Amino acid sequence: MNTQITDRPRAGWRQVPRDLAYLLPGLPIAIASFTIMVTGFFLGLGLFVLAFLGLIVWIAMFGAARGFAVAERARVALMEDRPVGPAYHRPASGKGLARLFSFLRDPLAWREWGFGILILPIRCFTWSMTIAWTAAALGGTTYALWEWSLPRDNEESDTLAELIGLGDGRLADVALNTAIGLVFLATLPYLLRAFALTESSLVWAMLTNENAALRARADELSRSRTAVVQAEADTLRRVERDIHDGPQQRLVRLTMDLESAQRRFDDDPEAARPLLEGAVTQTKEALAELRAVSRGIAPPILTDRGLPAALAAATARCPVPTTLDVGPDLAERLPSAIENAAYFVVTESLTNVAKHSQAARCAVSVVRVDDVLHVQIADDGRGGAHLGKGHGLAGLADRLAGVDGRLDIVSPPAGGTTVSAELPIPAASTAR
Repeated sequence: MNTQITDRPRAGWRQVPRDLAYLLPGLPIAIASFTIMVTGFFLGLGLFVLAFLGLIVWIAMFGAARGFAVAERARVALMEDRPVGPAYHRPASGKGLARLFSFLRDPLAWREWGFGILILPIRCFTWSMTIAWTAAALGGTTYALWEWSLPRDNEESDTLAELIGLGDGRLADVALNTAIGLVFLATLPYLLRAFALTESSLVWAMLTNENAALRARADELSRSRTAVVQAEADTLRRVERDIHDGPQQRLVRLTMDLESAQRRFDDDPEAARPLLEGAVTQTKEALAELRAVSRGIAPPILTDRGLPAALAAATARCPVPTTLDVGPDLAERLPSAIENAAYFVVTESLTNVAKHSQAARCAVSVVRVDDVLHVQIADDGRGGAHLGKGHGLAGLADRLAGVDGRLDIVSPPAGGTTVSAELPIPAASTAR
């Protein structure tokens, strides 16, 4: 709350247009929201005898309340020149009728509904005072320009100057009304700021819920942490399996061949030669398999030369013809966690393309837009990919959760799969 108070603009003539633009449309909006909220509430309450209809009316009412709340937060943001929020709505849960009832358990929805009712009496006062004070300020300061047009009865009408004893001349009348207008004009910025601050304080109090948003964020981070731990555990098991099934078996055979060659070397050197040649071949194959395993963990080319070079090597290894489009902004190094996640998305997606898609071609695009890294892998294969548990794409989603990333899959059965990932780049982060 301290941040909200200190960040608010101060009263002044530069703020007057914004305050007026916020206050003047307020009453019509308040009348509309009050009418819809009250009508919707009592109509839905009466129809709750027919539970389904009453529930539908209330859900529609809460939808309208959310729309008014979004508009109100946007109006305050324009007036104060800063975003208003956060506003966290509890997500719906369950199925069928239970899911519909879950909309009624959202605390912010009830607060938005209450705001739509409470704001009307407040705005009746602030709007009326805004109109009256502005009219007095403008009318008084310009009184000398239009005073001549006022109808006067010479016998009965007395000016304000005459009533308070300042004289009965036109000069006294103009001087008094102009002075009054100047007083209203001088105090206008402070009055408008007070009214705008009153209404915006109610918006901040009722239409934002920072604590709920922080709790939701904490829950999301907890789920992300669990997903990342699980993804790392799955990766470790896969690496262990790959090492056991590949290089370890070759190294065992290599050891046996070398021991056999060692025994025959003194007695029959020619018989030892094929064993040594086979050992050399197995050594090369074991090294190749170890390099393949290491590429799935932390490839040296990514660490040493950055993401574009690593992606170029990954697409070159793909058996499906693949084109690579890397944005020019990626010449600058990104945080290691972002680079690793992007590389993992591309390599895992290319592996899926090679194994399952039966595609003829594939395209990889990695571009940075502001503070978000967009990664896309598209192929013309058979489609039908999804994020089901136990599939490789689910592991991608878990890995991205650790860096607040988002994964989207478009893979219609008719053919073609597009894997898109968005990875937010921390604003304060620096390249390695």
